[in-house]
Amino acid sequence: MQDEITRAIAGALNAQLIAAEAARPTDHPDALDYILRGRAAADKGWTRENYQRAISFFEQALTLNPRSAEAQTLLANVLVARVFREQTDAMAADLARADELVEGSLAASPGYALAHSVKGDILRIQGRCPEAIPEFERAIAINPNLAAAYGNLGRCKFLTGSIDEVIPLEELAVRLSPRDPYVGTLYTRIGTVHLLQSRTEEALVWFKKALLPARPSLRGVHLFLASAYALKDEPERAAFELAEARRLSGGDTLSIAWVKANLSRPETSWSYAVPKIRALYETTFYAGLRKAGMPEE
Repeated sequence: MQDEITRAIAGALNAQLIAAEAARPTDHPDALDYILRGRAAADKGWTRENYQRAISFFEQALTLNPRSAEAQTLLANVLVARVFREQTDAMAADLARADELVEGSLAASPGYALAHSVKGDILRIQGRCPEAIPEFERAIAINPNLAAAYGNLGRCKFLTGSIDEVIPLEELAVRLSPRDPYVGTLYTRIGTVHLLQSRTEEALVWFKKALLPARPSLRGVHLFLASAYALKDEPERAAFELAEARRLSGGDTLSIAWVKANLSRPETSWSYAVPKIRALYETTFYAGLRKAGMPEE
């Protein structure tokens, strides 16, 4: 417990120091200055503008120091992140570039934890979770403070069917980095496991946390909330959440077929889930959406 508290404090201080250093005026920035600026931009959340600013800073760092394993890995990390968040029109190119950068980083620094974690993410997005899991585990062995590695290891455990291992890993990632701009994703993953295992009350707690004002209001979370409320026989709340999901979809008419097609795009990685997980979705999540009034087509 003491170790976890210490790591969480260190993580919070690290984020604040990065933001402070990135904001420091510099007449002639070097590679480290651009790396700090890139990290600060990436920490602002998932928008095309934030990702593009981060990429620009990391590219400038590489221009000044082409052999920097850190700049290569951080650039790869942002490229992969914007593919996952669907904030790019060049997904295949971004993924190919990220893979090339990570391979270069690992060739120069085989013991670089973040590079192994990003490699795991690339494998995960390619539907190769059995290969990604050892990469995340290697990253954790090298750096037990790497919150993202725990969270993404949990995601791969989920996709491969080891659902009982997911929540402890996601909760540890939250404890290590409670102020992470992507912590809402961790909350959603925890809520999803509770929902799929028919612990609807617990699921609602986590989905609501994912929609705190400081977090992005994600369409998918509202769909999970609609399903959970319907399963709890609270039709008015279910209808409200369904309406929110439609609003965030630009007014599109949502359907079960649309949700399945959306979740099955390769970049979401959900399409690679084993049959056991898909079956759980059918008996809980989709059953709830149907009960909330979502049409099939």
